[in-house]
Amino acid sequence: MGKLDMQSVDSPFHSQGTRCAGTLLLPPRAKRPPVIVMAHGFGAIRAAGLYAFAERFVKAGYAVFLFDYRGFGDSEGEPRHWVSPRRHLQDWKAALVHVRKLPQVDASRLVLWGSSFSGGHVLQTAAEDGSVAAVIAQVPHVSGLASVSKVPLASLVKLSVAALRDVAGSLVGRPHYSRIVGKPGELAAMSSAESWDGYMALFPEGARWENKVLSRIFLELPLYSPGRFASRVKAPTLVVAGRQDSVTPPKAAQRAAARLPQGEFELLDSNHFQPYVDAMFEKNIGLQLSFLQRKVPVGA
Repeated sequence: MGKLDMQSVDSPFHSQGTRCAGTLLLPPRAKRPPVIVMAHGFGAIRAAGLYAFAERFVKAGYAVFLFDYRGFGDSEGEPRHWVSPRRHLQDWKAALVHVRKLPQVDASRLVLWGSSFSGGHVLQTAAEDGSVAAVIAQVPHVSGLASVSKVPLASLVKLSVAALRDVAGSLVGRPHYSRIVGKPGELAAMSSAESWDGYMALFPEGARWENKVLSRIFLELPLYSPGRFASRVKAPTLVVAGRQDSVTPPKAAQRAAARLPQGEFELLDSNHFQPYVDAMFEKNIGLQLSFLQRKVPVGA
């Protein structure tokens, strides 16, 4: 599907007084279609692989709203590169308020889509919102302890020290940053064998992104377990995990899916990043479209 076959509308909104960049994608000649709200995972931006999913959703007749968190991508906000569950959840809530006011879409058929870190965000947001039509959580972060358990102890200690340095430095205007992604043996939030090539492959040339994050997140990360909200998610929910995922363990995702009242679980033979690209992307998007067509059909 070419880009000329859909309408792209710049649609910014405000979260906690800060302007967030948003883009509404509409299928041709659609009259108030269901809308899928999408944002990315840990330290990433909407330009990093999300448009491939969005275009397939639009081709199937769904509207899509993509946004960047405060301090990332095309959104405003200082300091930059601040990954924070609390702040991200505020941005999700503000995005939903905005989308529900858009006249071009049917807000009664609103779907949340998240991947990795935002896969956890959409579970918690759906539990607290209660009015969404469906949820898709792709390779989701559901348990802080499960994710942290995959980090070597020596790296965990160093990242904790960096976090304390950042908290102390923030008091005097000297924040401390760490790398988001690195190669095996390097100090970064993600440095497993699949991480460097997988993460970097998501970014188009010239993307407005830097490989850094405020280190304070490493104090929050072990405590952020949105999977504990699973039993409160009323909407039909699809959880897609990767069998060889070394970033967000699939067993934790499966346990969370089992607690969902209307949960479906799919296990791909993939690592954390393969569901975004190539043949695994095709299998993944096929599962997601099948779920959407059953639970939130276009034209219903």
